[in-house]
Amino acid sequence: MPQAVRAPAVEVRNLVKRYGTRTAVDGAGFTAARGAVTAVLGPNGAGKTTTVECCEGLRRPDGGIVRVLGLDPARDGATLRPRVGVMLQDGGLPGAARTGDLLRLVAAMHRRPHPPPALLELLGLTGQARTTVRRLSGGQRQRLALALAVVGRPEVAFLDEPTAGLDPQARHLVWDVVRRLRTAGVGIVLTTHLLDEAERLADHVVLLAAGRVVAAGSPADLTAGAGDTLRFDAQPHLDLNRLRAALPTGVSVTEPWAGHYLVAGGDGAAIDAATMATVTGWCAEHGVMPRGLVLGRRTLEDVFLDLAGGPLGEVGAR
Repeated sequence: MPQAVRAPAVEVRNLVKRYGTRTAVDGAGFTAARGAVTAVLGPNGAGKTTTVECCEGLRRPDGGIVRVLGLDPARDGATLRPRVGVMLQDGGLPGAARTGDLLRLVAAMHRRPHPPPALLELLGLTGQARTTVRRLSGGQRQRLALALAVVGRPEVAFLDEPTAGLDPQARHLVWDVVRRLRTAGVGIVLTTHLLDEAERLADHVVLLAAGRVVAAGSPADLTAGAGDTLRFDAQPHLDLNRLRAALPTGVSVTEPWAGHYLVAGGDGAAIDAATMATVTGWCAEHGVMPRGLVLGRRTLEDVFLDLAGGPLGEVGAR
């Protein structure tokens, strides 16, 4: 007898969620595989938080289908809870509890938890085991929230901005935990405003804008065929017409957001020495001091800016 096909970690089809007259999610859909990291990205107001909350069972959809491990999170919450880990950005942790005691308490609620001491060590919290939550720094509370989300060995983990406010060393600790979870077969749904983080961790990326999925694929797929970029900051709203006319065919210049300029080679076009000289010569002619002049390859951030029309932090709420 052939083995039954296991349901994906998360499946969302034609999801609709409204708040009064406002439609926050308008037909979004994606699939998150087991043993993979799926990054859900979008500017504020794109609908990513609402989408993930529907997957977590915290909100009921107004339309469409949401399945986690093949089950309906709104109807089958009691069955799913032991199998799902949720890390919220504002975890609502009890301030008077000690870090180690809280983690041991949550571990005791699960049948086969990770050993709390090992998890504290992995996340750099051993020295804070006897510290109350209210005395932890913001980054330490963030790491504790992650520990609480994964201590029960979940099959699916929802991680909302897991490295927000962390220093580089702590960020790498969290990335290591995420990679270990993926290797263990956990399906991870990650929301982040850090596109370099998504490029480092994600196997699959879902880009949301105005409640709809505007692109999906691996980071490599989404940036495939893209050319070089030259980016710099200067005073906003410069007149770029003369620079556009001077650039070689296939090379464009835009101002994706105020004061940030992007010179991009389309369809693999290179930013060569002559193009660099054209840009810097135009800057000198117009009295523009280009700050942070960087030459590199097109990134996931560039793709996002093309599709969403602004950086992740812009637009409205949720």
